[in-house]
Amino acid sequence: MEIGNFFNLLKKYRTVLIIIPLVAVITSFFLVKNLPDNYQSHAEIATGIVDASSHLLDQDPTTNVQEQQVYREFSNLMAIMKLKKLIDQVSYSLMIHDLSDPYPFRKQSKELLELRPYEKDNVLAIFKKKFATLQPLSVYDKTENSLIGLLRSMKYDERNIVKDLLIYREESSDFISVSFNSENPQLSAFVVNTLCKQFIDYYTQSVKQNESNAVNFLSNLLDTKRKALSEKTSELQQYKIQNGVLNLDEQSKAIFSQIMTYNDRKLQAEKDVISNQGAIDAIVQKFSPDERKYVESITNKYNQAIISTQDQLHILEDQYVRSGFNNKYKESLDSLQQQLSNQINLTSDKYITNPLVSKEDQVKQKLGLEISRDLAKYSVKSINDELTNLNAKFSRLVPFDAKVKTLYFDIDIAGKEYLDVLNKYNETNLRSSISIKLVQIEMAQPDVAQPSKKMLLIILSGMGSLFACLFWLFILFYIDDTIKSPTELVNKTQLPLLGYLNKISGENLDLRKLWDVEHREKMKIFKELLRSIRFEIDQELKGEKILAITSIEPAEGKTLLAISLAYSYSMINKRVLLIDGNFNNATISNTAQPQVYLEDYFKNSQFGQPELSSLNTTVLGNRGGDVTLLEIGSEAFVKSKFDELRSKYDIVIIDTAPLTALNKSKEWLLFANKTIAVFEANRKINNIQKQHITYLKGLENKFAGWVLNKTEYNQNKEKRS
Repeated sequence: MEIGNFFNLLKKYRTVLIIIPLVAVITSFFLVKNLPDNYQSHAEIATGIVDASSHLLDQDPTTNVQEQQVYREFSNLMAIMKLKKLIDQVSYSLMIHDLSDPYPFRKQSKELLELRPYEKDNVLAIFKKKFATLQPLSVYDKTENSLIGLLRSMKYDERNIVKDLLIYREESSDFISVSFNSENPQLSAFVVNTLCKQFIDYYTQSVKQNESNAVNFLSNLLDTKRKALSEKTSELQQYKIQNGVLNLDEQSKAIFSQIMTYNDRKLQAEKDVISNQGAIDAIVQKFSPDERKYVESITNKYNQAIISTQDQLHILEDQYVRSGFNNKYKESLDSLQQQLSNQINLTSDKYITNPLVSKEDQVKQKLGLEISRDLAKYSVKSINDELTNLNAKFSRLVPFDAKVKTLYFDIDIAGKEYLDVLNKYNETNLRSSISIKLVQIEMAQPDVAQPSKKMLLIILSGMGSLFACLFWLFILFYIDDTIKSPTELVNKTQLPLLGYLNKISGENLDLRKLWDVEHREKMKIFKELLRSIRFEIDQELKGEKILAITSIEPAEGKTLLAISLAYSYSMINKRVLLIDGNFNNATISNTAQPQVYLEDYFKNSQFGQPELSSLNTTVLGNRGGDVTLLEIGSEAFVKSKFDELRSKYDIVIIDTAPLTALNKSKEWLLFANKTIAVFEANRKINNIQKQHITYLKGLENKFAGWVLNKTEYNQNKEKRS
């Protein structure tokens, strides 16, 4: 349905859709007819960026990184080509050519023609100087600012050149394409070749100089880092020499190992002292006091020799401990221990004549244990002295270790910095030596004119104007809030619908001739729709006879509907009374010229009321004026008169005033059994009209429904679609 309405709108404005594109096409034809031909020149620059043979040493193995690098390098090159200073060089070259060559590319502008010969010479000299020094023109200098105006007048300024200049990369190739369009083939070729040459020269001088500066900077930085590393290394060497430090890690490990060994020997010696003393005490407990005295008196004279041997053994044991348990002292220790054992055995032999012979072994064992205990005690003392000495050595290594580690840390940092700078230096130096070599492999040549786009522009203008019109009509359709179909009327008012009537063509309708034979074809659809409405009204009346027809606004077609319904009911042999209740616009009365007027019929006069005719169709008119129904007669009297009319006629149709007339319309509705309202299609419902719709809703069952008038809606077409 919505699409159908849009096509109806297009049909309505079909003339506009034809005229506007046609005017646009004709206008475009005259505008583009005298356009000059367009000439394009093209050049190619090889960069070497994607040439594999140029990047054997510096290419990145990661494909993604390599593609990003290639894209970045091409973007940088094309951005350099578009620099204003390079475009200015092209502008200067064009002006120098046109001022010095007998065949200029373009006709001299008005500003240039106004210059005297010596002024042109000065202008030429300034342009040559600017071109040689690669300097821009200053807008703050009066003379140079006037030269900028000359460039603009000749369309040689940056804006005009860039507008027709195209710089791009040929897909995934190694080439940069440069194209320029103009009305002169020589001009196009000159611009392209000049720009390429200036770009290559600028890149070679500027970019290469930057690379050289980077290499020199990194070289100086590399020397500085190398010197710093050498100084740190020399400082470490001097510190080790001054403090007698060879290898702190090895020294500390050796001392720590010795400390652990001495601790183990110390623990063993202490265990020996305790165990030997315990064994001695156990043996002593086995002798009686007299036996202990005898043993001590007999062995005293031999103890001196044993003690002497023990002293020698202690001295040798001390040397053995201090040497770190060197095996060369082991044989001497074993020899002295053997000598001591012999002396102890000699002591035991003296007990043969003694009554204690039976305890000889215990005495011998006691002497041996005492010697072992004394040796262990002395060994503990020697070990403690040596441990004290080792701990002192280990403590002296701690400050040396902290200082050496600090120096090693400084050397490590200096070494890393040196290696980083060295890598950057090598990389930069490599890139500088194998960097991009730009070569213009294809020179721009004057070419034939490009295919004309005049016809395309004409077609585009016509199509563009057509689409603009369609878009404009679509916007109108989209924002259109008017009611066009019965469904929209029901949805927006929430009131029932009896039917709809089509729009009758013709500006001035003569109601007296509307049903004549000459209008039969035009009224055919109207009659069919009217019969449908008549049927729906009969269903609503259900035997009642008073029908009021109203509308919200004037001129919505309620009078036509009232007359048409009266005619339709008369065609089925119904006795019809048509009352013209619209005092503001008595159209029915003026058309039918009735014999009886309601001002007389509903007036309670002592002279009585006029009688209505007995024809099948009778019209009760009004004389118009500022009057209402209840001002003519009282409500009770008017009601009684309507009761009389019910008995005389099969149906009474009242054409009331619109609801905007307020009580002039509503007073008629008091006496109607059913009310129908006419709404003209293609109208909006505003806030004031919503109040009248609320009033119609308040009629409840007395309101029969809407009749949508003057609509282009066709139910049969909708069903077919």
